[in-house]
Amino acid sequence: MSIKNFENSFDNSHQKLGLALYGAMWVQALIGFFRPPRGNIRRSTWYFLHWLFGTMISLVGIFNIYTGLKAYHDKTSRSTTTFTILFTAEICFLAFFYLLQDKWDYMQKQGLILGDNVDAVASSIQVITQREKEKVLPPEPCGKRNALKNLFD
Repeated sequence: MSIKNFENSFDNSHQKLGLALYGAMWVQALIGFFRPPRGNIRRSTWYFLHWLFGTMISLVGIFNIYTGLKAYHDKTSRSTTTFTILFTAEICFLAFFYLLQDKWDYMQKQGLILGDNVDAVASSIQVITQREKEKVLPPEPCGKRNALKNLFD
């Protein structure tokens, strides 16, 4: 959009950062195609770097929106306060729901009990010894899953 509709001098940080982010997104996509297979010793290193690079692109992209709003204000002298507040609220909203979905299963498993029906609660409590636990319960998987339910390798 910037190249087609506006000055293309790339003399401010917003334009330079936007061009760098555009290139970084394509590099991130290319890195995804060269993913080592599961079980390969380089897979965990690749995963960490791919995740770190993607997270950095996202955070720098958010920062670039703020620099764009400032550049717009400097160029037009119009107020960008409303847009800044709306964008900040959107980012907070997205961060809250991202963190909520990450912990939603955990909160569901906590068995929140409402009311004061103590008799029903007491009758449902069972004491299981360690020996019975080893016999009855299957071992828990130790892999941690992210918000998209993907198993970390």
